[in-house]
Amino acid sequence: MIPTNKIQEDTSEYTSAPLVIIMSGPSGVGKDAILSRMKERRYPFFFVTTMTTRQRRETEIDQVDYHFVSVQDFQALLNSKGLLESANVYGNWYGVPKKPIEEAIAKGQDTIIKVDVQGAANIKRILPEAVYIFINAPSLGELCNRLISRCTENAADLSLRIKTAQSELAKMADFDYVVMNPPGDIESAVKDILAIVKAEKCRVKQRQINL
Repeated sequence: MIPTNKIQEDTSEYTSAPLVIIMSGPSGVGKDAILSRMKERRYPFFFVTTMTTRQRRETEIDQVDYHFVSVQDFQALLNSKGLLESANVYGNWYGVPKKPIEEAIAKGQDTIIKVDVQGAANIKRILPEAVYIFINAPSLGELCNRLISRCTENAADLSLRIKTAQSELAKMADFDYVVMNPPGDIESAVKDILAIVKAEKCRVKQRQINL
């Protein structure tokens, strides 16, 4: 018979590795709304703030929704290899700063990064062991309605975003999980994401993140 104290000694050494969670999906699918709800609930994640050179919208807060910077500052960080990934989307630069992620991982903190589908593909080449979650709407029609109702693009930009969304939906198979974000039910999407994190924490073979 194995002594009880021996069993406790063996299992107490098991701890789950910190996760890097990549949250992505088409424009207008509700990624920002999901993240806002998770922050309101004070879930113990480190939320990475993406840098962008685009103009801030009236409803956005600097350093919360995005870190809004000049093209010159963005380029300087890019040249110094301070970005995990970067991409030009709809004529504006977006990038994920590397240093905050490294610091969070060193502290053993699970980290969530929100990027577009192109950005997720770029990160996957660098961090294949991250957890990739695709946020989706119930239908393309619903997604189009969300883009129209937020009134943040002109007709030409709106048409381009809808066309891009169609091609991005075809990339869903490249992700580990898909989470549906139904209209008026953000809590459902948040619960699914938390369930994914819990399942990942129970894996026998833990994901190992190396930046």
